[in-house]
Amino acid sequence: MASSPINELSTRARDIFRLVVEGYLGSGQPVGSKTLAGAGGLNLSPASIRSVLHELEGLGLLAAPHTSAGRMPTEQGLRLFVDGMMQVAQPSMEERAAIERHVSRPGPIEAALAAASAVLSDLSACAGVVMVPRREPQLSQLQLVPLSATRALAILVGVDGGVENRVIELGGGYDASALEQASNYLTARLAGRTLAQAVQTIRAEIASGRTALDSASRDLVERGLAVWSEDAARRPVLIVRGQANLLDENAVTDLERVRLLLDDLENKQSVADLLDSAREAQATRIFIGAENRLFALSGSSVIASPYRDGDGRVVGVVGVIGPTRLNYARVVPMVDFTAQSLGKLIG
Repeated sequence: MASSPINELSTRARDIFRLVVEGYLGSGQPVGSKTLAGAGGLNLSPASIRSVLHELEGLGLLAAPHTSAGRMPTEQGLRLFVDGMMQVAQPSMEERAAIERHVSRPGPIEAALAAASAVLSDLSACAGVVMVPRREPQLSQLQLVPLSATRALAILVGVDGGVENRVIELGGGYDASALEQASNYLTARLAGRTLAQAVQTIRAEIASGRTALDSASRDLVERGLAVWSEDAARRPVLIVRGQANLLDENAVTDLERVRLLLDDLENKQSVADLLDSAREAQATRIFIGAENRLFALSGSSVIASPYRDGDGRVVGVVGVIGPTRLNYARVVPMVDFTAQSLGKLIG
């Protein structure tokens, strides 16, 4: 059932709905009519409040757990609240100082990203996550070394001295001279270029016939490129910090949900794929419960914001993962501020 727009609710219904959601997000517990009757400004009897709660429940915005007479927001209700009612607070001076202090520590960029993930985890009491920028190092050499009649080792060397090895299947029929010719051809065209640039140049030469390579060597060149080019752009590095925060006092009554969430966090590629969907967002994105398939079973929420380099290009995503009852009004601007701080660092 699609929830009604917030402006279709009466003023009384909006006030009660807001109090239920804010009370639930603050305590993690359902909110009852007696509690609402004691709240300032309503001037309604418990019976009148119960009538409005029943109306909101019928709209799919609230639910009543069978163990409690109180109400709690559904995922539809949380989405309505986040999109139409939430008053976002700016991070406090202490929070901003903590984020900037962690992010600006001297050292490699990966250390700053890990620190950003850790400080977000500490401040939000959730799991902090960050995607490391995809790096495209300049290359120096690619060598094909025979391992057997059907396999070879492809060795990719970067100008920074980094080395990556992959085994490729040859299919038979290639001698050492073909491997050497392919290696020399690749190295001559890789030097000083990124893999993407080299692949474009090499494949254009082969397609146009501007190469003296025989058919066997051309095939080896394609195989040597394929082992990296097929997935080099799809291998984001994910840093997760603070999983232990998910095991709070409220988790004791919901251990199965937390177990599912921790299992989900172990699948870092799936988490990275989810965060990657926030790369094109202009602002912080919020995924609530079943709105994302990865965390649908654990009923968890994700708040994610892209961060950019000095040219305005999105290079990664930072965020938090926690229960749907997290304090969105406080955490959303915190994630956004962290993304801005990382952007300044990367420059």
